[in-house]
Amino acid sequence: MTLFTLLLVMGWERLFKMGEHWQLDHRLEVAFRRIQHFSMLRTLAMTALCMLIVFLCVRGLQGLFFNVPLLVFWIALGVLCIGAGQVRLHYHAYLQAASHDDAHARDTMASELTLIHGVPPDCDEREYLKELQNALLWINFRYYLAPLFWFIVGGIWGPVTLAGYSFLRAWQTWLARHHTPHQRLLSGIDAILHVLDWVPVRLVGVAYALLGHGERALPAWFASLADRHSSQYQVLTQLAQYSLAREPHLDKVKTPKAAVSMAKKTSLVIVVVVAVLTIYGTLI
Repeated sequence: MTLFTLLLVMGWERLFKMGEHWQLDHRLEVAFRRIQHFSMLRTLAMTALCMLIVFLCVRGLQGLFFNVPLLVFWIALGVLCIGAGQVRLHYHAYLQAASHDDAHARDTMASELTLIHGVPPDCDEREYLKELQNALLWINFRYYLAPLFWFIVGGIWGPVTLAGYSFLRAWQTWLARHHTPHQRLLSGIDAILHVLDWVPVRLVGVAYALLGHGERALPAWFASLADRHSSQYQVLTQLAQYSLAREPHLDKVKTPKAAVSMAKKTSLVIVVVVAVLTIYGTLI
């Protein structure tokens, strides 16, 4: 059921998920607005509560009407958690502004895309576009590849692990947009996600190393296996940048498109690999 759900969710996301209506981040805003105190314990407790609610829903639907309601629940939750509908709109708005040389609109959309890690002040155009590439690669990881990983790893409880990760992602985004860096630090969200992202970042990193122009990417990937101090964002984007080394870095339209193209290719390859392994495991 995991593979079937995954294929349906990815198809629905690509065809219909534009905007924030089918986005878990948007649905959680009502709860996030009420939170005024921040700590790692509170973050973990909220995540555990979210996972418990999903666990009870899965348990309650198991065995009912040949598991059809359970399948519908899996698909609905997958659509809410996988994909970046609103961010895709920001990306297309950026491309439109860049193609029309609208500097203000372009910078506004770029600030939305680089919300989590930002752009270094006083950087030149090349560095600016490189950071935009990095942000787009990270968005693809956070909204597609990492949720897929936790959905698959969870097995029959995939919706539970998917919901937990997606809740943390939504909480980090909310803190970055509406609260101070100090409050975000108190929440412990970055430290929690640093641990959860370690394995999926390395798995996605090897895909970037093998799919792109990865003469330097593969040795860097082996080095990353022993790296416990660098942020996962830095590890992933460094590996991706090795693979993007031969792509344009000075065109305000082609540069982000190159990153998105490689991210889509990586996502497709990972889905195909999961499908092949699932079918192979079923046959044997």
